[in-house]
Amino acid sequence: MRKHWIDNLRWVTVLLVLFYHVIYFFNNKGVFGGIGGFGEYPDCRQYQDVVMYILYPWFMPLLFILAGISARYALERHSAGEWFKARTRKLLVPSTIGLLVFQWMVGYFNTAVAQRMGMLDGVPAVAKYLIMAVSGTGPLWFIQDLWLFCLVLLGIRLLDRKNRFHAWCGKAGIFWIILLGVLFWAGEQTLIMNPRPESADGLLNLYKPVFYIIPFLMGYFVFSHDKVQETVGKAWIPLMGCAVVAGGILIGTTFGQDNTTPQYLSSPLNCIYGWLMCLAMMGLFQARWNCTNAFAGYMTRSSFGLYIVHYLPVAAVGYMMKTYTELPPWSMYVILAIAVFTLSPLIYEILHRIPFIRWCVFGEKK
Repeated sequence: MRKHWIDNLRWVTVLLVLFYHVIYFFNNKGVFGGIGGFGEYPDCRQYQDVVMYILYPWFMPLLFILAGISARYALERHSAGEWFKARTRKLLVPSTIGLLVFQWMVGYFNTAVAQRMGMLDGVPAVAKYLIMAVSGTGPLWFIQDLWLFCLVLLGIRLLDRKNRFHAWCGKAGIFWIILLGVLFWAGEQTLIMNPRPESADGLLNLYKPVFYIIPFLMGYFVFSHDKVQETVGKAWIPLMGCAVVAGGILIGTTFGQDNTTPQYLSSPLNCIYGWLMCLAMMGLFQARWNCTNAFAGYMTRSSFGLYIVHYLPVAAVGYMMKTYTELPPWSMYVILAIAVFTLSPLIYEILHRIPFIRWCVFGEKK
C-alpha cells in the first residue's frame, strides 16, 4: 500500500523550497546568491528573512531522508541495476544535459551582474554559454548529490546482503531515534569552517556530501521501517513542541547572522532544531496526512518538475524587478511569490509535454 504521507510531505517541502527562494533572493544577511536586500543590516532588518532561519536547518535534510526511504521501497520491488538506471535518468540527466537545454537561462540571470560590469566581454559565445549553463546549476545540486548517494548506496548494500543491519535499525525506539541527532551534528562538523575564496571549499560547503548522505542513509536503514514511522507519528506533538522552543531560541539569539555559514550550521542549537523539525514533520504527516486527493495526487506527480524549473521565475522576475523598477519591497515579494507559484507549474506543464525536452530537463520517458 502506498504511503501517501511520504508523498505529501515531499511535495509540501518542495513548496517550502519555492517560498524560501522568494525570501532568500532579496535577503540582506550575507547569504550567498540572490540579488541583495533593500538596505544594509542592521539599519534595515528585513524581518521577513526569518523564513530562512526557520526553514534552512531542516528542509533539505528532510528531503534526503524521504529519498532514502523511497530508495528502500524501490529496491524491494526492482533489481539494483534497474533502479540505478532509472535514478540516473531521473537525476543525472536533468543535472547535466538539462543544464545545456534549460538551466542556462537561470545562469543568464545568475551572471547578469558580471555581464553588466563587462566581466564577460571578449569571451567567445560558446564559452559564455557554457559558463551560463554551469552557473545555472542552482538548486540542482540536490539531485546531483542524490545521484551520487544512490551510487554509494549500491556499494553499502553489498555489506548488508542479508539485511541484518537494516532489521536491527528497525528496532529503534524514540530515545534512539532522537539520539540519531548526534549523527546529524557530526555531519555538520565536516564542513570547511574557514573556506578559502580561491578554492572549491565554498562549493563543497554547498553540496555538503558527507552531511547529506547521513540523513539519506538514515532514511534507508531506519525510517523505512513501519514501526519507526509509527513511533515518530505517536510522538509528533512533543517533538514539534521541542522543535519550536529550540527554533525560537536559535532565531532569537542569532537573527542577523548569515545562517548558512559553517559555524552557524555546525552549532549544537542549530543541529538540535534541525533534527527535531525533521522528526516532527515526519511524525505530523504520518499521523495526520496519510491520505490523498486530486490536488495531492497532482502535486505528487509534478513536485519534482516544479523543483527543477522554479528558480528561473525566481531569478528572472526577481532580477528584473530589483534592477529596473522602483517598486516598494513588499510588492516585489508579492509579485515574485505569485510569479513563482504560477509560472513554475506552467513551465513544467509545457516542457514535460515536449518529447525530447522532457527527457533532457526532467529525465522523463513517455
